[in-house]
Amino acid sequence: MNQNKIRCPLCGTEDNEFFFRDKFRDYRRCGECSLLFVPPEFHVTRESEKARYEEHNNDPDDAGYRGFLERIVTPVKKDFAPGARGLDFGCGPTPLLAELLTAEGYEMETYDPFYDSGRGVLDETYDFIVSTEVVEHLSRPLGVFEKLLAMLKPGGALAVMTRLYDDSVDFSGWHYKNDRTHICFFSVGTFDWLARRLDLKYERTGNDIFVFWRDTDNHPPAWRPDPSSSRRGAGKK
Repeated sequence: MNQNKIRCPLCGTEDNEFFFRDKFRDYRRCGECSLLFVPPEFHVTRESEKARYEEHNNDPDDAGYRGFLERIVTPVKKDFAPGARGLDFGCGPTPLLAELLTAEGYEMETYDPFYDSGRGVLDETYDFIVSTEVVEHLSRPLGVFEKLLAMLKPGGALAVMTRLYDDSVDFSGWHYKNDRTHICFFSVGTFDWLARRLDLKYERTGNDIFVFWRDTDNHPPAWRPDPSSSRRGAGKK
């Protein structure tokens, strides 16, 4: 493969260059959107990706795993009232996040390309969508972002959890890149590019949670209420 003619999987340009090589694969950095990515020739098979996923400890009774997912419940609870309808995109074999949100009074659907893909939930609309540890696996992330945003009702929000790369990270020793199913690594610059491209605003919560909503010129998003008012009501159109 001509290493000088690789298209960035996010922005589609050929403005990228070699960034790093380990014993398994190469990594490139896009000059347009700042995405770090793995060229397609190094991607694992779908079968290998599923096998790797099943090595994860996703025990719903594990307190550490529950605490990990509860961090993305917080921005949902802050901005959406119980009764709002949400989708857990990339729920995995045990949809604990959806169960946590259901317990808080939200109406939840789930989707996962390996475990839960046959119910037509991607043809429906939602007040909010949550997606934890998914975007780093995507071979065509822009199309997925566009699809998820199109599934939001007016004033809806997309909450994404992924580890962020910045120049303070020692990439050679970064554990996040050692998972061979991780093929895209985002940064603040990448999310800034994405916001410009798709007319979005976003907020960062903690180190690894990013909440996106459609930018508007005349009023704040419907999901972000005035502090003196109640949170967004259930199923508001």
